[in-house]
Amino acid sequence: MALMASEQASVFRQRVDEMVGRHPVVVANPYTPWFATGGATLDDVRHLTVQFSVFSHEFVVAQLRKVLNAADLATYRAGKEILLNELGVVFKPQKAHDDDEPAAPDSELVATEGTVEGGRFRFQAAHFEWLLRFAAPIGLGFNDLGKRRLATAPTLFFCDELMRLYGSEDPVTAEGASYAVEHWAAAGFWKELIGGLEQVRDRERLAIPLSFWTWHDRVEDQHAAHTSDELSAAYAMADFDEDRFLAGASKMLDGVLAFWAGLANDRHPS
Repeated sequence: MALMASEQASVFRQRVDEMVGRHPVVVANPYTPWFATGGATLDDVRHLTVQFSVFSHEFVVAQLRKVLNAADLATYRAGKEILLNELGVVFKPQKAHDDDEPAAPDSELVATEGTVEGGRFRFQAAHFEWLLRFAAPIGLGFNDLGKRRLATAPTLFFCDELMRLYGSEDPVTAEGASYAVEHWAAAGFWKELIGGLEQVRDRERLAIPLSFWTWHDRVEDQHAAHTSDELSAAYAMADFDEDRFLAGASKMLDGVLAFWAGLANDRHPS
């Protein structure tokens, strides 16, 4: 029976790799390869920042829903690690001492792994505040960012799909959406955005801090190594259903694709 289960899991993993690994937003993002060339105008960068800021805020709500709908205590706690870090609790490395002073919240030295338990809350360590500091030199302030009313229709679709799928009451659907989000985030788009932003920064001679983008890129490089384990854990869930998992993943990636396609359609002609 164990061998049969192992064979079934292997076949399922191939199904996941086929669907998720070959989804258009993973293999042919319609926006970020262009952005990486450095051809974006400052207006393009502002538009990207506004739309990404709405996603950043809405993700916090979706993550809370994921926590509230968690299937077990371990998943509940794992979700809270992400949520509280988003809100400003700096990860504490496992070997750190309780009296260690955390690094500056906008520093490249801020930990990308560890635990929020025993960590310290700092307003400036909230991810949205990192984005605020990035946005200030390009002329955007607090009221220009993060509000649903500022989102385009594709961005709202993406955010609403995030709520519906990533934060689903069905744990299998939620795990499928979560796996898809992690796979997308680890597919390299952060590096493409960073490359484009560095070129715009140098061209325009702007002192824009890139910590929001570079920190997330480092986190996703680490997460990529754990996706196989996450898939195995999902397959072991009670009441696991392959089709529901794959449907959650596929629909979530469709939402991600809508977000990037919207940005691609909105870019200014060069």
